[in-house]
Amino acid sequence: MLTLIVPGLIWTRQALADLTCDLPLPAFTTLLGRGRLTRRPAATGTELLADIAGLAAPLPAAALRRLGLGLGANANEEADWLCLDPVRLNFQERSLVVDDPQNLRLTTEETAALAVALAPTFAELGTLEVLAPTRWNLRLAVTAPAFRDLPDATGRAALPLPLDAAYAPWRQALNEAQMVLHAHPVNQARTAAGRPVVNSLWPWGGGRLPQPRAAAAHDALWSDDPVARGIARLLQIDGATLPDAFGSAAARRPLAVFDALERPARSGDAIAWRDALARLEADWLAPAGRALREGKLTGLRLLAPGEAGSVELVLDRGDAWRFWRKPRPLADLAPS
Repeated sequence: MLTLIVPGLIWTRQALADLTCDLPLPAFTTLLGRGRLTRRPAATGTELLADIAGLAAPLPAAALRRLGLGLGANANEEADWLCLDPVRLNFQERSLVVDDPQNLRLTTEETAALAVALAPTFAELGTLEVLAPTRWNLRLAVTAPAFRDLPDATGRAALPLPLDAAYAPWRQALNEAQMVLHAHPVNQARTAAGRPVVNSLWPWGGGRLPQPRAAAAHDALWSDDPVARGIARLLQIDGATLPDAFGSAAARRPLAVFDALERPARSGDAIAWRDALARLEADWLAPAGRALREGKLTGLRLLAPGEAGSVELVLDRGDAWRFWRKPRPLADLAPS
């Protein structure tokens, strides 16, 4: 049984029709025609992953990704962590929009210099730890309120923090951090070189490692996201980066997150989105369809999260042989 989560797949009906009208997708349209399509409530990819893994949402992303990166954490750790990632807030049409952190392309040296300068600003809230250039954690010394997840905020307007008293020390620390960043030599050099600057930090994904609610339903979790790999380690199942194609890694009940569509969907990059969809078709859906027909796979479950509604497509081996069912266009995935 293959379970495949595909964030970024769902657009409006007209957009899906326009984007795929000249794109050959025989495997996907055939599976869509022969399978059982169910409408589900709106959800994010992270919420779907949490539900399948038997974990409560929102996920404590900071603790999980630290576990996934193998940086000294273990499943019995009692510390509370918070993601505190460097970001660029880009002014667009009267709003500050959260730019994709991948666009920063920070070097290790730049990261170290910025972290040293910013650590004292957050010293009363916790201890700063750099996991990777755009992945910073704070080991909390205080209780942190809830913050909007960075993956959900990327590409959208940055909303101000609530005026509740619980957010007051965080507003102050973030304001001070922005002033430090504005004057920092790293940013001055990046500005001179025409590169995007780090002008804020984004807190999100707070909490400590959870206890799974049930035994894992899958024997592998494949994803390029360290949070997902942390979930795999927590569940004590195989965790690895997403294979290049279905069938290139052995597992009986894999759960895979194909997220190549998500970034171009958020930025509106139609060409990159179509390229990613073509890879999904050729590398995952076509071989999964063959495996179903040959009895090498007992079932396929595809989940596509969306803000206006999510969809679930399920097939078993018998469905794969129902030739009389006509292919369906991808526009049928759109919310009603």
